[in-house]
Amino acid sequence: MQVSFNVMDYLKRAAFVCGARCAITDEPGAQGSLGTISYRELLALANGMAAELDRLGVGVGERVAIVSPNAAKFLVALFGVSGSGRMLVPINYRLNAGEVDYIVQHSGASVLLIDVELEESLANINCQHKVILDGVHDADLFTSVDELPRWEPEDENFVASVNYTSGTTARPKGVRLTHRNCWLNAMAMGWHLGISDRDVYLHTLPTFHCNGWGIPYAVTAMGCHQVIIRKIDGENILARIEQYGVTLLCGAPTVVSLILQAAESRRANGREIPGKGRVRMVVAGAPPPSVVIEQVETLLGWEFIQLYGLTETSPLVAFNRAPREWDGLEPAERARLLSLAGPPGIGVALRTDDNGEVMTRSNYVFDGYWEQPKETADVVKGGWFHTGDAGVVSDAYLTIMDRKKDIIITGGENVSSIEVENCLYQHESVAEACVIGVPHDKWGETVKALVVRRRDRLVDEQVLIAFCRERLAHYKCPTSVEFRESLQRTATGKLQKYRMRKSYWDEDKPS
Repeated sequence: MQVSFNVMDYLKRAAFVCGARCAITDEPGAQGSLGTISYRELLALANGMAAELDRLGVGVGERVAIVSPNAAKFLVALFGVSGSGRMLVPINYRLNAGEVDYIVQHSGASVLLIDVELEESLANINCQHKVILDGVHDADLFTSVDELPRWEPEDENFVASVNYTSGTTARPKGVRLTHRNCWLNAMAMGWHLGISDRDVYLHTLPTFHCNGWGIPYAVTAMGCHQVIIRKIDGENILARIEQYGVTLLCGAPTVVSLILQAAESRRANGREIPGKGRVRMVVAGAPPPSVVIEQVETLLGWEFIQLYGLTETSPLVAFNRAPREWDGLEPAERARLLSLAGPPGIGVALRTDDNGEVMTRSNYVFDGYWEQPKETADVVKGGWFHTGDAGVVSDAYLTIMDRKKDIIITGGENVSSIEVENCLYQHESVAEACVIGVPHDKWGETVKALVVRRRDRLVDEQVLIAFCRERLAHYKCPTSVEFRESLQRTATGKLQKYRMRKSYWDEDKPS
């Protein structure tokens, strides 16, 4: 027997096995909040969303976009949209209106769900059906329906979501993740993390990031209590952990820094740091320094886990959770080992090619880029997905050496250096521009622009930064500009970004 995978399987199980159990505690006081709902209620809301899409004439295979911070309604959409045969398009709510509009139009979304806080800034985006998630205009979309005919995909490789990710081009690419990708990734993540029905999961990771790395599916399957937090603040995170008995959370190195700062403040004031011996924190985006990892495990008393992956891999590639062989290690050495990307995840084949590029193959690797066959063929070759990252594999452990794609990861957000360079080139005073990532204590790395000015043109740092901030999402914009007489290039004229980055990343250089 073979039954096609459907992400709705996870919610169906939870509602059947533990329907009365608390599923989600939404952000208190937020407009449109769903409050506290059970798994039976969560399934009814997902059914209701599917029924309303039916009524609107949104057919199987159509795209439904959502722009929202973490919210219970976002989790409803993971099941109500994808689980009923539509394709969810989660959009980074930090993007500006032009960037959101591009994704809506490129994906061909017929429905756009907009968080109430973004209503004004996204007012001019055109879409056949626009729904504001304010608890009023979305009432029909969030009406409970107890029973609904189950949608069965004819092929488990039917696309569940189209997740747009910044790459090396100026425009983001839509990553097609199938029900098979999402279903199996969630199962493997749950296995690696040892998720049980006793876990309480705090949604510190933005749900738009690769469907929350698939963890919302995994914790739903086990009937875990899920706690929503809309805006990330270190003390607020610690307070939620204390209040709800949180055992699991995820985030970028930036979130780790905020938590550690809040913990230091608590300790200085004689207040307890919650979660010791109980909390597991999964970190991805870029490995934090080993000293930070050591602080997580000693100051906080939490378990630190490292994940390496990409949106195109659902995202599981490598998973570094301390094995029993490390139990007797000194904290500093254990932290050093945890800073590695880790061994391949369950079901993942991992290797590097002759040029040191990391390649992987698994059931988690995407179905291709939306409407971009050439770009798909560029990264899926010979049955392997080429990550664009350079690394080495030693004793089964992957270490990432460099980012060939020149992606800058700042605060867990991907920034395309080419996109920022294209923006800078629009300024009349810029002759040449090179954008790189440089170290930053809080964000892991931050955006720096190296600029050659046109002759007889004078422009200062703040003018160029302001120019970019008018045209791009603020997290993509340079935080500093350095003016140079020339930029290092190869004999063929290509920018040597590795050489220009190197001096900033040398250990003896200040950040």
